[in-house]
Amino acid sequence: MDYSTDVNKNAESDAGASDLTVLHESAKLIGQSATPEIAISGTLRLMSQMLGLNRGRVLLPSATNENLQIRYSYGLRDEERRLGVYKIGEGITGSVMKSGQPAVIQNIDEEQNYLFRAVDRETLPDGVVAYMAVPIMDGNSTIGVLAAHRLRMRPRAIDSDLMILRILSTFIAQIISINNLIKERTSYLQEENRELKDALQNQSGENNHGILGESQAVRDALKQISRVADTVVTVLLTGESGTGKERFSQVLHLNSSRRDQPFVAINCAAIPEQLLESELFGHERGAFTGASASKKGKIELASGGTLFLDEIGDLNMELQSKLLRILENQVIQRVGGVKDIPVDVRIITATHKNLQEAVNKGTFRLDLFYRLNVFPIHLPPLRDRAGDVRILASHFLLSANTEYSRHTVFDKGVMDRLETYNWPGNIRQLENVIKRSVLISLEGTITINDIEMILRQESAINEHLEAGQPSDRVPAGASFSTDRTEAALPAQPLPSSPQSSVYASTQNRPYSWVRKDEAGAIEEALKHTGGNKTRAAAILGMSPRQFRYRIEKLGLPLNLSRE
Repeated sequence: MDYSTDVNKNAESDAGASDLTVLHESAKLIGQSATPEIAISGTLRLMSQMLGLNRGRVLLPSATNENLQIRYSYGLRDEERRLGVYKIGEGITGSVMKSGQPAVIQNIDEEQNYLFRAVDRETLPDGVVAYMAVPIMDGNSTIGVLAAHRLRMRPRAIDSDLMILRILSTFIAQIISINNLIKERTSYLQEENRELKDALQNQSGENNHGILGESQAVRDALKQISRVADTVVTVLLTGESGTGKERFSQVLHLNSSRRDQPFVAINCAAIPEQLLESELFGHERGAFTGASASKKGKIELASGGTLFLDEIGDLNMELQSKLLRILENQVIQRVGGVKDIPVDVRIITATHKNLQEAVNKGTFRLDLFYRLNVFPIHLPPLRDRAGDVRILASHFLLSANTEYSRHTVFDKGVMDRLETYNWPGNIRQLENVIKRSVLISLEGTITINDIEMILRQESAINEHLEAGQPSDRVPAGASFSTDRTEAALPAQPLPSSPQSSVYASTQNRPYSWVRKDEAGAIEEALKHTGGNKTRAAAILGMSPRQFRYRIEKLGLPLNLSRE
């Protein structure tokens, strides 16, 4: 019987089991360890205890990339770690870093390029000591070196040790890459937080209550608010939709002596005309069918504080007369009531319409206009707020990440693209675009392509029409640029790229009948999002339920993925 053969087989079996144990435990360390120090040091410990690869070390470039330094180790003293510094190309370790090729020194006593810099010869065991070093690769780039000593006269083949070192170097490369990515993301978010804090601290005035922006236009508006905040004067906020009129009215209230009293806001255009009077003035029991009890209106509820009436230009003539009486006498009558109820309320109004033009047309009372227009403040559109897009976009990104439990960041060039867009929908549109981009972004990064795709859909709105305005002001087939750099050019048709055509086909039709020509847009959206239906639905402006319904009705495959 050949006992030597059995011994060799047993040794090979034990070596294979040790290798698998080391790889398995190292993989667990990657997923479970909170820091690179724990994961990498743990891997080096396994190398020593299970494989006999002693004094393992990971060397990484210094901040200036001039030298290699021992960053992680097992079995080395602090002094030895401090001494383990090599220039790129110096000694065995530096040569591995420069060449990207592994090195195996069978006997360090016979190798003149071995420097004995970190560990001197007296510290190492007697006998022949080998040194093995492999590059740590990130793609085609060498980012560090993994090295260890081993006794040469061991039953385990040196090729096996070299192979396990190369595999472990791949694990370590992954740990380092993940850590670098986390550092990059954390640094980015910290910088964004600093910018937002600086923006708040640098605002004109002392109490702006979260109004973000450093542009002169915003500073001027805030200065005007600070002048009249602690007075009883009626303020009229004007500006395009989405410029933040309700937010500015809140700032005005919070800077007034009424700050501890109610702030009540109501959008006059959002409530049907037949219900608006009851909503504003309240009603008595039995005033109309269904009025089973008396109810206070918004004006009474705001007594002692501030009432914000948005879209004041949409009030009918009868309600305009009643509002005028409040401004003059500070009394109201509920619907169905005959008793005057005194109120103490400051009224702030807002509109996107031209009230002077409405007065000339006879749709708005002249006397009410003069009562409201005591101190008008115009809120600038976002396109006139130089530098504020970057601040607001960062704020909306942080908010969306918090709301959706994401860690999304902007890719290079995205901020520049956002700043060149004309933003016809102003701050509200910017917030919408950022939220949608967070939902559809892949791998945690919002790219320029993501932004362009959303803005391309936005461009289907040919002109900024307010709710209730006639759409025949825009000729059929006309197109208007929303890019600042093209705003002065004649209107041109949108480019007929595949994406623009397929996405435009479903824009603004989430509730329409299912049509066969929607199939292309749905397929394209699914491919772009890697088959993620929620993101694809967001791209097309649909709810997930509407999106799934269209897939079923059109008989589309469910396994479409990104090409």
